This record gives sequence, C-alpha cells and structure tokens, in this order.
Amino acid sequence: MFADDQSAFRPASSGGIILMRIVDLQRPAHAKGGLGYGVTVEYAQRRYSLVTDDSPAPHPKPSDAIDTTVPHSARIWNYWLGGKDNYAVDRAAGDKYRQAFPGVDEIARASRHFLTRTIRYLAGEVGIRQFLDIGTGLPTVDNTHEIAQRLAPESRIVYVDNDPLVLVHARALLDSTPEGASDYIHADLREPDEILDAAAKTLDFSLPTALILSGILGHVHDTDEARSIVKRLLRALPSGGYLSINDGTSVIGGEVYEQAQQGYNKSGAVPYNLRTPEEIASFFEGLELVEPGVVSCPLWRPDRQSSDDPPAAVDAFGGVGRKL
Repeated sequence: MFADDQSAFRPASSGGIILMRIVDLQRPAHAKGGLGYGVTVEYAQRRYSLVTDDSPAPHPKPSDAIDTTVPHSARIWNYWLGGKDNYAVDRAAGDKYRQAFPGVDEIARASRHFLTRTIRYLAGEVGIRQFLDIGTGLPTVDNTHEIAQRLAPESRIVYVDNDPLVLVHARALLDSTPEGASDYIHADLREPDEILDAAAKTLDFSLPTALILSGILGHVHDTDEARSIVKRLLRALPSGGYLSINDGTSVIGGEVYEQAQQGYNKSGAVPYNLRTPEEIASFFEGLELVEPGVVSCPLWRPDRQSSDDPPAAVDAFGGVGRKL
C-alpha cells in the first residue's frame, strides 16, 4: 500500500537536469490509474495541484513543482500542436520562435505525424506488440498506446518522461485496453538502466520490442553521449526489435532556423541541439534501416496524397531500424 509521504519523492541530479525520481515504493499489479512504483494519479494530483488530462484547462493551476516563470519544451511543443496544457511563458517563447522561424509549427506536426505512421507500421505491418516510448511529452491525440492498441489490443506500452506536468497528465497515457497494458515511468533519459529495470515490470524484453525516441535526443548535447544512451537501451532489445527516432536538423531552414533555435536555447528552457541527418543516421549503427532510410519526416512512408506531388521536406529527420 502506498503511503502518502512526500519523502517518497526526492530530488536527483542527472547530467545537469534536476528530476523527481520515484523510488523505494512497492509497485502494485497493473491497476488502471496507477503510475508505477505505487504512485497513483490521485497522489500526483494532490502533490502537484494540477488537473488531469480528463479535464483539460486553458490555464492550468501552477504549483511549486512546476516552474511557470521559465518556458518548458514539452509545453511549448504542446502549444505549437494546438494544445492547452501550457502557460503564458511557454506561449510567449513559442510565439517568439515562430516569429523568427514561421515554419516551426509545421515541423512539430511533421514530427507527430511521423510518430503516428511509425507506430502504425510497427504494430500493423511488422507485428510488434511492445513499445518503450521515452520522452513522451504531454498527451495529445493518437498517443502511442492508442495507435498500437487499435491495431493490436494486446499491445503493451511503457511511457517515460521526467516532466512533473506529464506525470500529472499520465491518466491519459494509462487508458489501456483490457487485453494490453500501459504504464508510465517518471525518469530521465540519461538513466537508461533505471528505465529498463522499471520497464521490465510491464514489458518482456525477451520478445521483440520497439524503442521510440521522438524529438528527445536533441536534449543531449554531446552526440557521443546520445549514441551511448541509445546503444545501452538497444542492448536490452532482442533480435527483431526496432528503433524509431526523429530529431531536428537545420539543413532546410539553414541559418534562419539555427538562429531561432539559439534564441530558444537562451530562453531558460532545456536547450535542444540540432543535428545533421548524418548524425541522426549514426544512431542506427548496426541496425537494418527500414526503407526509405533516414529522411525528412514527411517523406517517411507518407500517407496517400491528394496530388502526385511528394510532401514538402522539413527540418525534422527520422527513420526506423531493425535489430538483427
């Protein structure tokens, strides 16, 4: 039984990022509404004084755990996608970025649509039934478990994020089918061993599993460190597992986009580093890339178009690779 004790949350520093790590708790069976490690949605609501995704509000109530004076990447992304789970400081930062580079909304949408198509491919064409989605962000339309379980109700999904606001909204990520499972881990990308240990309570890593890293690796400044994290996570996957990545580049927007990103990185939000398509492709080293390889997100297995013209490329590149 979980004790309502704030000492269960203790600050931990990882790679310069402060997070609240959920520790030393007994995790119940996969009960709907649980957050893993015995932390319930109701506790998170009390702890952070926010509403859940079941009752969206244009102006979420601030709390001591959520810094509303500094813009946050997940909330800015939510704003660009037309969501309501953001604050004035996030909207101001998002608008400033948009003024410097008007195409940023299109990049956000392209990244989200890429995720949708990759999950459809993995669950529908390849037959993957387990997903580890790290860097989940705030719930929106067509979350990973919703797409996968529409195609295969028995699919099992584990979400990972270190944002307290995502934790509070996790109810929307836990609405699993009875045949499948959906769980949430409050943890940092830079702690892959902790993530894998916790995810193993829901996922069977002896079975093919898809690792989803959507727009998250740019928050790791050093490319070698990012590669090391990806390799550690992939070691847990058996042959037949898959890796899906998409991240930002500047090969299309050029200097204008780079300057907009530099301005964002100085805003107080966690910096995001644009990489070349070649650097993004390097994360798939040792894997068999699914056609068409690492390309601009709208060009990766696009849905049928109303015209014969291919979709326009944007500065979000991604791909899917299979572990041999």
